[in-house]
Amino acid sequence: MWMILAILSAVFAALTSILAKIGIDGVNSNLATAIRTMVVLIMAWGMVFLTGAQKGIGAIGTKSWIFLILSGLATGASWLFYYRALQLGDASKVVPIDKMSVVITLILAFVLLHERVTAKSVIGCILITAGTLFMVL
Repeated sequence: MWMILAILSAVFAALTSILAKIGIDGVNSNLATAIRTMVVLIMAWGMVFLTGAQKGIGAIGTKSWIFLILSGLATGASWLFYYRALQLGDASKVVPIDKMSVVITLILAFVLLHERVTAKSVIGCILITAGTLFMVL
């Protein structure tokens, strides 16, 4: 099931980039990010209430709150930079660079989370990096 969800995530991420590139034309990138964020906020809270997950808010620990807030700040920064880059550059070049987050995530997972480094993950990182450079240069 996780594989299907991950594929759907990739499809919607691709649509996000294309729809954003079209929609951002003539719009301030910060304003566009705020509009997008409002839509995401409404959708996310809609799902929380639709599934009854709001009952779990009181059980969230301090550590989780801190890291979820930090994650939200990182997401906001990412989106602000992404929309500005998308406004200034070609989607076919901005998106591959943005997806270098996969490589950065793997490195951070190895360093900070002490996840196991495998030959497959190292080769994958090298190929993603090479592919990204090939696409944007």
